[in-house]
Amino acid sequence: MSTDIEVVGAGPIGLAIGWRCAQRGMTVRVVDDGRTGAAHAAAGMLSPVAEAYFGEEALTGLLVESAKRWPAFAAELGDVGYRDDGTLVVALTSDDLAEAERLRAYQASLRLPITAMRASELRDREPRLSPRIRGGALAAGDHQVDPRKLVPALREAAIAAGASITLGEAGPAGVTVVAAGCGSAALAGVPVRPVKGQVLRLRAPDPGPPGFRHVIRGYADGRHVYLVPRADGEVVVGATVEELTDSAVTAGAVLDLLRAATDLMPDIAEYHLVEVVAGHRPGTPDNAPILGALDGRPGVVVATGHYRHGIVLTPITADLIADLVEKGVPDPMLAPFTPARFLS
Repeated sequence: MSTDIEVVGAGPIGLAIGWRCAQRGMTVRVVDDGRTGAAHAAAGMLSPVAEAYFGEEALTGLLVESAKRWPAFAAELGDVGYRDDGTLVVALTSDDLAEAERLRAYQASLRLPITAMRASELRDREPRLSPRIRGGALAAGDHQVDPRKLVPALREAAIAAGASITLGEAGPAGVTVVAAGCGSAALAGVPVRPVKGQVLRLRAPDPGPPGFRHVIRGYADGRHVYLVPRADGEVVVGATVEELTDSAVTAGAVLDLLRAATDLMPDIAEYHLVEVVAGHRPGTPDNAPILGALDGRPGVVVATGHYRHGIVLTPITADLIADLVEKGVPDPMLAPFTPARFLS
């Protein structure tokens, strides 16, 4: 049987594209090299508001649109750890608060739903926050999902829709979609580089969920940290941002992350440290993904370079790329993210 679509890469992006294409009646093969990808280390924050940064308006629009699709996307897949408790932005010192407030004011200027909160209001929502915090904000629409549940759920969904998933190299196909994360640079010649991130996984000492329910995005004496609580008692703490290609975990990274986390949530010091892992985000020169047909390579489409946003952008990337493959015409939303922007 001939293959209409070959997707190179079996992370969330590649699997979701394969799934959506198979649902549309295409013959789909997803191929992978079997290596552990960025999703294994990812915390799974769906944060279109709290991660809206200066000068990234087009990317912010894509993040917001994809986040809107997440509830239905999660419902299709089943248990992927989707939670909608919201995110608290928390600042420890006056300098931290000034930095957080500057970004919040920018986000509010884009009419994103983020609300400034006093320290007492934050502690009303999360009583275990440090009494030293100075203030912050609530991003009620910033949610979370568990990538370690998402990937197997996507595999099952893709196979159920008729896609095949194999180990090995790409073969002949009508269209090849390169969704190989950091490996996309070698496969498609696009400017994607690995950006190392070290992440901790802790576990609450008592059975049941952790002692807080919101995602915490913190500023702690100049250090940035996030704490993501899972219903099973796990807490993901991250993450470093290092322009390095190695996979070593370091004592300094653990120290910095735990110091920042315990400054904001002192109880974390009593949690069990169960894992330290280093992964590599697929970064691009402008921090935005590369999505669309590759000029000069007929039949080749790229969906890569999602950097910090691969999980939140999974639904919209899958929909837009499936549309492109099926219809041959790019959706206008793809215009700011085409590979051609790096060739001008």
